[in-house]
Amino acid sequence: MKNILSLIAFLSFVNFTSGQSTNQNTMSVKIDGTEYNTQPRQIRLGAYAYFTGNATKPDRMLRIWIGNFYGTDFTEEGDYLVVNADNPDTKENIKRAQDFGKYKGIATIRYVEETKSPRMEYHVGDSGNNDEVLTLKFGKDGFLEVKFSGKLEGSYWKEKATATAFGGLGRIKDKIESKVITQATGFDNNIDPEGNGYKRQDKKDEIVLTDGFMRLKR
Repeated sequence: MKNILSLIAFLSFVNFTSGQSTNQNTMSVKIDGTEYNTQPRQIRLGAYAYFTGNATKPDRMLRIWIGNFYGTDFTEEGDYLVVNADNPDTKENIKRAQDFGKYKGIATIRYVEETKSPRMEYHVGDSGNNDEVLTLKFGKDGFLEVKFSGKLEGSYWKEKATATAFGGLGRIKDKIESKVITQATGFDNNIDPEGNGYKRQDKKDEIVLTDGFMRLKR
């Protein structure tokens, strides 16, 4: 999954730098009761789609991943079973969704928020196996519409002392550059703390998403 997301991030940047039309996409959702609005972007890789809605000051990202069971185009209207974001496309998760007999595929949601700048600490929320549903349909105007809500498993991340010490000014420079790329392109660039020199803290909580709606040009 991490390799897929790394490739997606690279393709996102290439897609932007090679030229892109005006972004007419919209995303709105209440995160713990507070409205979050942004313009999402999408990258498609065969049967998978990756959507990211980002904001800055502080850096925030809401990422949605959707895939079907068959290795073909993911964009089939209907309901998708939301599964664990850490390990989504397992045989067990796919079998669960298929056994219900009503899902077109599986989906995950991850939320990341910078709580100490520059990208020193994060609050992260991951979808779980809670039998939650994401619904996808096509609008008559050529837009893809996605509705979602649910509870994310919250965790806290802090930059490792070793990463701070050995990274020095070079690490700070890289983080500032990543912030600039995120703001300029609309795609998240190194915003996710997992595997990037951060340690997961013992503190846990829950992040609640309600009234989630995303609209993207197909």
